[in-house]
Amino acid sequence: MIRERAYPVEPWHVRETRLDMDVLAQSESVFALSNGHVGLRGNLDEGEPHGLPGTYLNSFYELRPLPYAEAGFGFPESGQTIVNVTNGKLIRLLVDDEPLDVRYGELLAHERVLDLRAGTLHRELHWRSPAGREVKVRSTRLVSFTQRAVAAINYEVEAVDGPMRLILQSELVANEALPPQSRDPRVAAVLESPLQAEEELTTADGGLLIHRTKVSGLRVAAAMEHEVYAPARKSIQSEGYEDWVRTTIGCVLQPGETLRVVKYLAYGWSSRRSLPAMRDQVEAALTGARLDGWDGLRREQREYLEEFWDAADVVVEGDPEIQQAVRFGMFHVLQAGSRAERRPIAAKGLTGPGYDGHAFWDTEMFVLPVLTYTHPAAVRDALHWRHATLAAAHERARTLNLEGAAFPWRTIEGPESSGYWPAGTAAFHIAAGIADALRRYVQVTQDTELEREIGLELLVETARLWRSLGHHDRHGQFHIDGVTGPDEYTAVKNDNIYTNLMAQRNLIAAADAVMRYRDEAFHLGVTDEEAAAWRDAAAAMHIPYDEEIDVHEQVEGFTRLQEWDFGHTPPEKYPLLLHYPYFDLYRKQVVKQADLVLAMHWRGDAFTPEQKLRNFLYYERRTVRDSSLSACTQAVLAAEVGHPELAHIYLREAALMDLHDLNENTRDGVHMASLAGAWIALVAGFGGLRDHDGNLSFAPRLSSRLERLEFSLQWRGMRLRVDVRPHETTYALRRGDPGDVLELRHHGEPVRVTCGKPVTMPIPPAEVSGPVPEQAPGRAPLLRLPENEP
Repeated sequence: MIRERAYPVEPWHVRETRLDMDVLAQSESVFALSNGHVGLRGNLDEGEPHGLPGTYLNSFYELRPLPYAEAGFGFPESGQTIVNVTNGKLIRLLVDDEPLDVRYGELLAHERVLDLRAGTLHRELHWRSPAGREVKVRSTRLVSFTQRAVAAINYEVEAVDGPMRLILQSELVANEALPPQSRDPRVAAVLESPLQAEEELTTADGGLLIHRTKVSGLRVAAAMEHEVYAPARKSIQSEGYEDWVRTTIGCVLQPGETLRVVKYLAYGWSSRRSLPAMRDQVEAALTGARLDGWDGLRREQREYLEEFWDAADVVVEGDPEIQQAVRFGMFHVLQAGSRAERRPIAAKGLTGPGYDGHAFWDTEMFVLPVLTYTHPAAVRDALHWRHATLAAAHERARTLNLEGAAFPWRTIEGPESSGYWPAGTAAFHIAAGIADALRRYVQVTQDTELEREIGLELLVETARLWRSLGHHDRHGQFHIDGVTGPDEYTAVKNDNIYTNLMAQRNLIAAADAVMRYRDEAFHLGVTDEEAAAWRDAAAAMHIPYDEEIDVHEQVEGFTRLQEWDFGHTPPEKYPLLLHYPYFDLYRKQVVKQADLVLAMHWRGDAFTPEQKLRNFLYYERRTVRDSSLSACTQAVLAAEVGHPELAHIYLREAALMDLHDLNENTRDGVHMASLAGAWIALVAGFGGLRDHDGNLSFAPRLSSRLERLEFSLQWRGMRLRVDVRPHETTYALRRGDPGDVLELRHHGEPVRVTCGKPVTMPIPPAEVSGPVPEQAPGRAPLLRLPENEP
């Protein structure tokens, strides 16, 4: 775990003031740069030492067999694993004849800064070689949001004493050696030398490598060019081999003089394009980068982010760590999806190899809601990607003897890549998550073109899945049996409430869409009888409830299961999935992550306030938060049921998951859903945002730690600003036409907001919230505010 406040608290930067070798891999994830297409881990420029080298392209993967002790019908035969592609970050430096290596000589100063407004990673170091020669190095790295295939590095070396001879070696390297695999199933499988060389090319100031994966047959091209600025005579030469290309630059500097090198990188991949086409593609990308130059790329980067932050920034007063963390989280969420362009948003984005680079339901239920309100273009692309995987989802449904589309639990390209069916295949709720993401996107953007083009089909095929998966019993109630909800410690059960309620909304949304697009529905084979059957199933959906103790059951019979023995579970035995058999977990009242509590957030319209409070108190004592997805949802419901101080603590756990490495696995990539969850905890928790009925409603109420919360939302072409203070909230339209009117609800009261006329509403006093929530022994929230802070 990174010690508390490893990074100084600053509103717009994440700054590392010294190089800590013990958390090098974690910092590489924190400082990763991406645009959704290209991802560069925050490795040191010279490549070594490293925790985990990594350069990734969205959806570039290799196939590997999924081993089974005992195979069964319908088990996926192969999995997809993201590939560490050609590394273009490497810039090695020799001072006279000593290679710059921070493990040798003396590191006099070292600082790295992730600038959230500039979109760059800046590094400065002052190093004294074993021979006593001193240099200062300044490097700035970016992955362009405006030129999708391009990354660039500005590298400067200043001679402190001298004269000295500098040799700079800038490289492209494929098939880097990777650390051995952990036994943690959340860690990626390690692929040894997955790339086969196809072409190597060198020029005077750069070079190119083209490789192909051995099994999946994907082709990747990486190219580099350099601009060199030296005060005196310099030499530049390039050489290449099948797995590496190197450009070597040499010069002599006098004290105070600087060598400056701008390295341009271009990446591309394809399963279809020819080798010459890939070569031309990356060469064209380099030409575009050099046309704008380093200054132009930086300017475009800042302008792109200025527009994003204008729509997406969250202002927090009262907790500076949360202010920094929520912006850090939003920056990584943007990096994961901004230029993915019909490719998935993975659980780790492109910051590390965790989970093999797979996308899960996290995307639709945590990341896309945030982007829908802040950067909806990325959501449009993500929905197109899901639609592009329909053929694989249809095939999977047929294998499972189901109708419609059975979307995979984890995947890169579309086929199911989970080798454990109770937590994979049985987690059908992903279908409803996709439908809900679509519903919310159309509701917020009014993008009826996308709804007609792909949305209707997604709704129809997921509704068909639910109708074939569930059944009416002899009393007419509709049940969905043998499924796994979000809580993977309660697997293959009947009538998971989250699944049933989300499926219910899915069925109704599909039936309504069929009425709007009759001709398109006809071409999909939907009849009036089929749509009516969806409505019947939704109306008869069974929602388990324990009348004796007056709480909802997460699944049918959950409250009669044996209690987990928390008192005899030592701290080192968490997460439970790494220390106990699934058999033991599945038959006990122990919850990995918010499940029924999550249902009360996204389907809060199905519960009364009294039910929410009783349910929250019951499941709070049984939820162990072995998943990073849990804390943000618990924050939302804690705020809603009248426990804002507990909500604030859970907010801190979600927001600081990676800045403090709370789960001790940030080395494998940041937790994209938890980072998005910081926004959700603030906006849906303390801001009280809900959209159950297709309209915006807010019930803002701050914790005693917060003095102010301000955020913006995009809504049907307008931009709403919500400014929450302890006793009042102001709603204002920041963008929109003069005649625009936005109707919303504030603590249940209707509010009309027009351009130029903000509306301020009082926040009603909090009602008495009942008993203080208790967590399971040893499972209290991980982070609290220091006692001496306000």
